[in-house]
Amino acid sequence: MDNRVKLDIDQGVADVRLARPEKLNALDPQMFDALARVGARLKAHRGLRAVVLSGEGRGFCAGVDLKRIAAVADGRPLIPCADLTRRTHGPANLVQHVVWQWRSLAVPVIAAVHGIAFGGGFQLALGADIRCVAPKTRFSVLETKWGLVPDMAGVHLMRRLAREDIVRELTYTARTFTSEEALQYGFVSRLVENPHSAAMDIARDIAARSPDAIRAAKRLLNLATARDAETILLQETAEQMHLLASANQIEAVKSNLEGRKACFTDPEPLVQ
Repeated sequence: MDNRVKLDIDQGVADVRLARPEKLNALDPQMFDALARVGARLKAHRGLRAVVLSGEGRGFCAGVDLKRIAAVADGRPLIPCADLTRRTHGPANLVQHVVWQWRSLAVPVIAAVHGIAFGGGFQLALGADIRCVAPKTRFSVLETKWGLVPDMAGVHLMRRLAREDIVRELTYTARTFTSEEALQYGFVSRLVENPHSAAMDIARDIAARSPDAIRAAKRLLNLATARDAETILLQETAEQMHLLASANQIEAVKSNLEGRKACFTDPEPLVQ
């Protein structure tokens, strides 16, 4: 992925690492492109069960590369060859897509966050289903510092996790806040000394479950953030009726009753 993102898949668990440690994994055009391409590859991978997203080096992600921010002051585009007004990926433009793709991916995504997660890096972490975070990690909704607003799906994601006044205060001030504050606000799932190890443990636990049930659960949980109660209740029934007495559901029951490891069949990837 142009030396920006590393990908390893083992037993259904994808280990995705931002690999620009000398720049604190800052998001430049090559990083945006690499993230989009790795997301497309994972979407097409039939045996995928779970994803761990992390950053190499001293921090998870420092946000958009400072050189790109400075380019705006010179009248150049923030991301060359990316028209932010165009919906190039369903409801999203390119920079929104590199975050939203983790939420829309069929399987759960666990972010392992350490060091810093600023601006676009914070939004990237919010795209995951679960966030394991190291103590002393620092966060910031940094965009207003540069005269901008969060524009990588962050507004939608933040408002689902934290109180509105908290989201407003952090967005208006661009102040840095701690991992302990982030846990209190609702942005952090777990505080752990080794977030990557913890995230991999969660991913392996998920990978051992029926992939049909996990994908159905993610569809329902995604729906629950965007739809009314009537729609969600109907969809719960539809998903459950599809799962009941299916091959993987029967295997889940039999393996538990027989005290053995389950042998599930992976569903076909949904690639448009």
